[in-house]
Amino acid sequence: MVDSGKAVRVIRKAVRSAVTEAAEAALARVADREASRAPGAPAPKPPKVAEPTKPVEPLPPKPDQSGPDRRTATGAETLATRDDVAQQGRFLTTSTGARLRDTDHSLKAGDRGPTLLQDHHLREKITHFDHERIPERVVHARGAGAHGVFVGYGNAKPICRAGFLARGKETPVFVRFSTVLGSRGSADTVRDTRGFATKFYTDEGTFDLVGNNIPVFFIQDGIKFPDVIHAGKPHPDREIPQAQSAHDTFWDFVSLHTEAQHHTIWNMSDRGIPRSYRTMEGFGVHTFRTVNAQGETALVKFHWKPRLGVHSLTWEEAQLTGGIDPDFHRRDLADAIESGAYPQWELGLQVFEDTDDETFQGIDLLDPTKLVPEELAPVQPVGLLTLTGNPTNFFAETEQVAFHVGNLVPGIDVTNDPLLQTRLFSYVDTQLTRLGGPNFNQIPVNRPHAPVNDMLRDGFHQHAVHAGVAPYRPNSLDGGCPFHASGARDGAFVDVPVRVAESVKERDVPVSFADHFSQARLFWLSMTPVEKQHIILAYTFELSRCYEQAIRERQLLALAQVDPELCAEVAAGLGLPAPEAPGPLAEPQPSPALSQLGREWPTDGRVLGVVVGDEGDLDGVDALVETIADHGMVALVIGPHGGKLSDGTVVQRTFGGARSVEFDALFVAGCPAPAPDAIPVRDAKADDPGEPLDPRVRLMLEECYRHAKTIGVWGAGAEALAAAGLPVDAPGIVRGSSPTGVLAEVEGLLGSHRAWERFVSPTP
Repeated sequence: MVDSGKAVRVIRKAVRSAVTEAAEAALARVADREASRAPGAPAPKPPKVAEPTKPVEPLPPKPDQSGPDRRTATGAETLATRDDVAQQGRFLTTSTGARLRDTDHSLKAGDRGPTLLQDHHLREKITHFDHERIPERVVHARGAGAHGVFVGYGNAKPICRAGFLARGKETPVFVRFSTVLGSRGSADTVRDTRGFATKFYTDEGTFDLVGNNIPVFFIQDGIKFPDVIHAGKPHPDREIPQAQSAHDTFWDFVSLHTEAQHHTIWNMSDRGIPRSYRTMEGFGVHTFRTVNAQGETALVKFHWKPRLGVHSLTWEEAQLTGGIDPDFHRRDLADAIESGAYPQWELGLQVFEDTDDETFQGIDLLDPTKLVPEELAPVQPVGLLTLTGNPTNFFAETEQVAFHVGNLVPGIDVTNDPLLQTRLFSYVDTQLTRLGGPNFNQIPVNRPHAPVNDMLRDGFHQHAVHAGVAPYRPNSLDGGCPFHASGARDGAFVDVPVRVAESVKERDVPVSFADHFSQARLFWLSMTPVEKQHIILAYTFELSRCYEQAIRERQLLALAQVDPELCAEVAAGLGLPAPEAPGPLAEPQPSPALSQLGREWPTDGRVLGVVVGDEGDLDGVDALVETIADHGMVALVIGPHGGKLSDGTVVQRTFGGARSVEFDALFVAGCPAPAPDAIPVRDAKADDPGEPLDPRVRLMLEECYRHAKTIGVWGAGAEALAAAGLPVDAPGIVRGSSPTGVLAEVEGLLGSHRAWERFVSPTP
């Protein structure tokens, strides 16, 4: 008989031998391939990525970051901390809390097989990622936000009973600044109107003051709002240009709808390119109605006055900054708050008698294309806004915050401004799509700080767990609750009983809305020569980008009705004849308050560049940097290389990474010779052995001079000016024997933002 066990052992031995031989042959082939592997071909086993082997505590939030106050969906305070609403635990989990041991490899049938449908973690991870983005805002998509506090002065009591205006009353706020036309990914420094929206979390409910940095708007009636935005947005065929008004459809609209001429000249001024959100005025645009405790009414316009003054970029600065740092305004706001230079604005009111015709000295207060000069109705400060905290999470706060001009509190009501009336509908309507349903006010950043009992139920993303069975009133099942507040005594919002004139339904505008040019002329006449020149250049540039000559000619006719000098200068730049105005022009009294020039402002938070080489006056630089910080400003040392200079001075910017647009003023310690990385391919004259100054420092100096920024030098720094070909005795050039002495003079000049005289002096 055959020994079956022995036969099996023989077979197994033969199989093992064959497998071993096959494996050795395979390894030999792999070795051969490895030896002849082409450069760049992947290795058979990628190196492992080093990672922590034990859980560690996550990084704490940055001290400058803040978040919405912890409130329930119905406005109640909670004991939750900022950490409590952040991610929890040390281990990676699913959204339902199950711990995961691997998130880098999907579940497959073998290491080279198909991915399995049962991989619940893969499905959850990819599905959530696919739905992370929400629709961006139709307008004001590009924005930045911050938390802060508003403190009332108490002097508004005679005209307004709103509790947040009471003396010493502190109210949490969230503010969002924005551009209007650009998408979320557009640049900060484009020429555009800026949004300035403030959410007051008051004890009496949420009050939203949703304004702009320009006190008037393009249109008088909200029915035109889709039209003006369609005209300003990129052309629908090519989706260009992005975040710009320099194209045919915009100028076609504003030249045909001449009510837009007043807002447009503001956009063409330096107001259209602010230096910073911190140096930007804000306006409520519309006229509102206030009510005091006695039920007496007044008409008011809201103003935000920045403590640092109103300052702008030059057009060249705006273009350079858009390429060098598209997030310039976002970064500036966040850095200022992080450094403790908290931005501040005073809230002011222009107050008017609430008359039947709702006009003031011939100005229709319901026309959103008109302003009231501050010389006729002074702005009365009623409170102080201070921004003290950056958002902890941009999406959760800045992107999801939802403003609405209809979020009013007792003491503040709307008027019949036809643009405002449309906004009362539009803001809620747009949130339904953007934020996924009617419960957007339950998102943490939107939650009120007042008790909510609204009888609104269900809907997508309902966070409240409502009790009771009778969300209606009156009822006998829930004890009759909720009850009506019995008027102002219980803090109720009381609609002002405004008389409505007897009339008929019609699609028309008041006769007083027909004046489209006198206030555009008022603005022009109120500008200084420098500001007028900037307006001329802006119009010339924008209209030069229009393809259709008929549009240019039509806009020139509109400018002729604003001012003949303005029209003639722009026409000359376009190579077109200047038309004459069809009738006499208005002669309004100029309003100096509309100009950005002529006043001195604090210098808190200003950014000063300090250029120095390894052989410069390093001791002087250290003293200068320390003194700048003591004066509430920010110093950035600019050196030939990163790291530290020879004496240990830390370099924040390098010659290759710095540009003048980042700084409000520039100091130069010595005359830094060309650094080794100043290669001729990139920097002209870098290989010239006779060049005494690094060409990138030369460029910074030339730009600072061209943009009328203050330049301070001491010691050998004067040699840098000479090497750059700059006149040492020009306005805004400060020379001295010590850096701190130079700083004192530079700081004084910074109060007016620029050495404006240089704009009318010949450039060297």
